[in-house]
Amino acid sequence: MFLAVALAALIIEALFGYPQALVRRIGHPVMWIGALIAWADRHWNRASDSFTLRRLWGAALVLLLIMAAASIGLGLTAAARLALPEPFATGVLGLLASSLLAQRSLGQHVSAVASALEKEGLVGGRRAVSMIVGRDPESLDEAGVARAAIESLAENFSDGVVAPLFWLAIGSLPGMLIYKATNTADSMIGHLSERHRAFGWAAARLDDLINLPASRLSALWLALAAIAIPRASARDAISAVWRDAHKHRSPNAGWPEAAMAGALRLRLAGPRVYHGEIVEDAWMGEGRADAKASDIRRALRLYRAACAVQALVVVAALVAVISIWR
Repeated sequence: MFLAVALAALIIEALFGYPQALVRRIGHPVMWIGALIAWADRHWNRASDSFTLRRLWGAALVLLLIMAAASIGLGLTAAARLALPEPFATGVLGLLASSLLAQRSLGQHVSAVASALEKEGLVGGRRAVSMIVGRDPESLDEAGVARAAIESLAENFSDGVVAPLFWLAIGSLPGMLIYKATNTADSMIGHLSERHRAFGWAAARLDDLINLPASRLSALWLALAAIAIPRASARDAISAVWRDAHKHRSPNAGWPEAAMAGALRLRLAGPRVYHGEIVEDAWMGEGRADAKASDIRRALRLYRAACAVQALVVVAALVAVISIWR
């Protein structure tokens, strides 16, 4: 039934997303997780403690998040199964799980960057892209804004769409919640700042591990999607992944970024500025670096096709499992 819940979540999120009215009224599950992480960061990550003790406190936080996520996921699953007959229980669990997918919202945020570039120029593009990336927007020219949006689309396709769905299909709602809790912790405390080098170590290492399957799958979905997109190249996507993915400073981000770059015949990543400091990242892809708003639109078409590929794979897997059981 995990696959049925995954398919229901995909359909519900693609059609409706997470309503902004709910965000305003009760927040979002990731916001609730983030509030717990922020509390622990304030109270457990003390500058007066030793490096080793702060690392242990960070590991304790990750363990707490895993236990809380698993307990909530198991409790919600049990309640739905006991209270409702099939297929209503599957539908309710799919509705709950849909809140942790980002297909619709990711596409909307990246599309907003393209629209801002087209209508307001560089100033608007910088403002829109600052909502989805951590680099300094004032350091970006028009090509830099477009590349940043496309890179964010590729990386968040893996982190925000493929990975949560993968762990939902593997471990149902508890698996998905554990993934989102860990991934949120990595985004908040997993960076190598002086404050979080020790405290965020466990979150960063675990996030690297649990994103390994999805980063490879996301590259595959993008390469397969390129077959159906005019002027995109599945062969170049595969070549770029083979040649460049391992050069990225992240063990996972290079896979979808390289696949996106190759498929669109662009160059992504490369040197970037974060908080006033230049980060010398390797380039992904061998195409042109002068990306434009139209290239963001092309990337969005590829992204949506890759989401469709993933949905078809889930349907095929569900049909195969049902056939075997019967």
